Amino acid sequence: MNITTFKAFHSRNYRLYFAGQSISLIGTWMQRTAVSWVIYTLTHSTFMLGLTLFAGQFPSFLLSLFGGVVSDRYNRYRVLLTTQVASMLQASLLAILILLKHYAVWEILTLSAVLGVINAFDVPARQSLVYEMIEDKKDLPNALALNSSMVNLSRLIGPGIAGFILEYWGDGACFALNAASFIAVLGSLLMMRLPKYVKKAHVKNVFDELKEGFAYLKATPSISYVILMLGLISLLVLPFSTLIPYYAREVFKGNATTFGVIDSVIGLGAFSGAIFLASLKAGNNLKKILSINTLIFGVGLVLFSHENTYPLALVFATIAGFGMMSQITISNTLIQTTVEPGMRGRVISFYAMAFFGLQPIGGLLVGSVSKWIGAPDTILCEGIAALLIGLLHMRYLRKEKLKQRHNVMAVEEQHLQAV
Repeated sequence: MNITTFKAFHSRNYRLYFAGQSISLIGTWMQRTAVSWVIYTLTHSTFMLGLTLFAGQFPSFLLSLFGGVVSDRYNRYRVLLTTQVASMLQASLLAILILLKHYAVWEILTLSAVLGVINAFDVPARQSLVYEMIEDKKDLPNALALNSSMVNLSRLIGPGIAGFILEYWGDGACFALNAASFIAVLGSLLMMRLPKYVKKAHVKNVFDELKEGFAYLKATPSISYVILMLGLISLLVLPFSTLIPYYAREVFKGNATTFGVIDSVIGLGAFSGAIFLASLKAGNNLKKILSINTLIFGVGLVLFSHENTYPLALVFATIAGFGMMSQITISNTLIQTTVEPGMRGRVISFYAMAFFGLQPIGGLLVGSVSKWIGAPDTILCEGIAALLIGLLHMRYLRKEKLKQRHNVMAVEEQHLQAV
């Protein structure tokens, strides 16, 4: 770790954002852990864990493109304030429901779906606004890597705290603390001093702007390929996390604390990977790092899948977390640093659709397959899928390199003929 690791903190607005989001995200991971544990405790079904992921994220898949248009058409800061208030209300309703002790699975699924709708508009606005928070745009890749470290540090801390609270204070306390955590992020947003918003005239309707975003993506294969790879990982590999409660209870014969620890070491690996990325100097080949870390992700899952020794399983889960982190961070960095400013919200909405939208479909797929072949073999298959995607990515990079070399040789040949 060196001085360049935190250079994005030179921007006051980003420091405020980082502080507020860090607190809020710890609460978010506490709630996610508690929801998974409550659902599995009520149903003892790995399929229901997949259905819970589906309910929470599929609305984002359906609506994120409209969220991208809203982010590009209107004041992103106001949009983000609105979505954060809505998220706080959703968390408060869920906390009240759990604390009253009169809840059913369908009620938790419904409120999870409401959060999915909110996130469809929150993610494009929040990710796009980071660009405006950074005073020196050269610090943007560092800010995005620090964002990932913030998310994964929260994933490290949140589930661990949740496991302790679930065991000693009960599930209601987890949900109540998450609702309270939104005070921090709302306070940080209200303290920001952003450039004055200049209202733009909109000559196109929403659907025309959606078409414009799709046409831009089609004409920019370097971005569309990154989103395609992320989509495959989100569909086939990332839903492995839905099966962690099964490992905690059935494989390692543990309790809520065991579940929290496994989730936390995945977060530890991801946090370590994010700090590694934040410490990289400018000029590193991020696409190559992405393909290598995809292979690391696959190896971690393959080793974890059938490991019955708890300490070794934690080591393998940490390795998987390290590789997993790159899928989100590097993909986001490659997009944010190359996309045109006027298209940022819409392109990020495609990114959000690939990341958040395909995971719930994958969650249903993983839940169904695990009922047929068992959770360990399902995660083994997910690890193999990650290895294949990593190899596919390496093949694409080799072809891209050969194409660039051919273009350079063609230019040199034309130059010699002209001479």
